[in-house]
Amino acid sequence: MRIGIILYPTFGGSGVVATEIGHELAKRGHQVHFISYKRPARLEYFAANIQFHQVNVADYPLFEFAPYETALTGRITDVALKYNLDLIHAHYAIPHASAALMAREILKTKGRYVPIITTLHGTDITMVGRDAALEPSVTYAINSSDAVTAVSRSLKNDTLRNFQITREIQVIYNFIDPSLYGTPSPDCLKNQVAPNGEKVVVHVSNFRKVKRIPDVIDIFARIRNSMPAKLIMGGDGPERTDAERKVLEMGLENDVTFLGSIKNSSDVLACADLLLLPSETESFGVSALEAMVSGVPVVASNAGGMPEVQENGVTGYMCDVGDIESMAEKAVYILSDAARLERFREGARMKATEFSTEKIISQYEELYQQVLDTARAVV
Repeated sequence: MRIGIILYPTFGGSGVVATEIGHELAKRGHQVHFISYKRPARLEYFAANIQFHQVNVADYPLFEFAPYETALTGRITDVALKYNLDLIHAHYAIPHASAALMAREILKTKGRYVPIITTLHGTDITMVGRDAALEPSVTYAINSSDAVTAVSRSLKNDTLRNFQITREIQVIYNFIDPSLYGTPSPDCLKNQVAPNGEKVVVHVSNFRKVKRIPDVIDIFARIRNSMPAKLIMGGDGPERTDAERKVLEMGLENDVTFLGSIKNSSDVLACADLLLLPSETESFGVSALEAMVSGVPVVASNAGGMPEVQENGVTGYMCDVGDIESMAEKAVYILSDAARLERFREGARMKATEFSTEKIISQYEELYQQVLDTARAVV
């Protein structure tokens, strides 16, 4: 198949998942064309069956804001015609699915019908889509796509509850390649941040309010009061400055390391003993799955899709949002006994196998074929 993938190029979960879908499809012999305003963070520069097409937005004095969606529509149309795309997979309802749908209409005038598959990742539903000004566009993008997927049952239910949806939404979970995780490098980060054998606690996110960064720091402070420990904060975003200030105010500056944006979390997780993820909500929890496949237990909130990824008492623990006392207590329980920690590590690894690359990519291939067969029958 010749597949166009529209995505955000950032380190966020949707961009990572979309990029990895493309990589895996390319390995299976499909021709994959990534379309975005910048090269995706995890996209390989030289890989068979993969091309990247950048969206360039002209700076017109007439517009107060650059018309990205219009430029994206034009780029999708051009790529679809030049490379004879069979289908387009849009990650995020707006602007990606909405731009793809406009491109589909343009392509119809040129005698081509290119079906659109839209994958919902979370923020496009839980935050953006609830804006009254954007809700009609999100609803239209979902209902007009040829197929729609969501990365968890929780996200599917949120979508059906908050929008007037008239088409089926198929749940296809995010996935993980175990071969990319779990092996510390010779210059393991743990040797630098925890030279005296302290437990290493990690948080990885885009540092938005929904991630509850202050809770991460408060939980860690309680862990450190019980045992020698260090905290690694991987990622960047609007909450980082306040987080650094809070660390200083609490006198934790010698025990907390801010890494900034990280291209790949595998090296960090390979040196970790525990992941903290006390988010307000997680549509799936990509960072939790990355930790689990690395053999790192997770203490998280029980919100959103986390109960679909985690197994309480096996991969770690889930507590109510904002219950930092319980999260700290569970973290200390896991970390305070070496044999117990090893049991949780093994439980995390085993659970992660349910989200294997082979299983999930095959589901996408089957969906692609179904959509193509339906489109050809109609045309």
